[in-house]
Amino acid sequence: MTNFMFFKFKYHYLVSISLIFILIGCQFQEPTNTHGIIFLKNRYNKLEVGKANKNDVINMMGNPHSKSINNDDEWFYIERVFSRGKIHKLGKNVLKDNNVLLLVFNKYGVLEKKELLDVNDKNKISFSEENTKNELAKKSFIEKFLNSIKTRMYRRNK
Repeated sequence: MTNFMFFKFKYHYLVSISLIFILIGCQFQEPTNTHGIIFLKNRYNKLEVGKANKNDVINMMGNPHSKSINNDDEWFYIERVFSRGKIHKLGKNVLKDNNVLLLVFNKYGVLEKKELLDVNDKNKISFSEENTKNELAKKSFIEKFLNSIKTRMYRRNK
């Protein structure tokens, strides 16, 4: 009977120790959720101003996420990395990296300027406090009048 008891506890400790090692091993690599181009900083370092062209950039990173409204030669690439929060964050996703790569090409398609913006650069941007008046959203008297007639017509049909 005592031999069986010793045997049972011996394997119990072995199983529990191996289980602890397995669970600790799962925590060595932090779970992340990425959006956009991964390892954007490494790709930024590989680009050479004056040597790389649009085809090189497309081969390395793919098509840009966005182009400038006024200039098709300004390309933007985005990288966002979320990580699972610690216990005090209650497991919510926490922003780990937020990088934006701005590439400017000349008229021949050769890279003229490259700039990598991270989370700290976002805080340096100043925004205007003025409100912009939107003249397009204002409705004229005739439009308001016709809309009111339209709503009355459809209300009578119901």
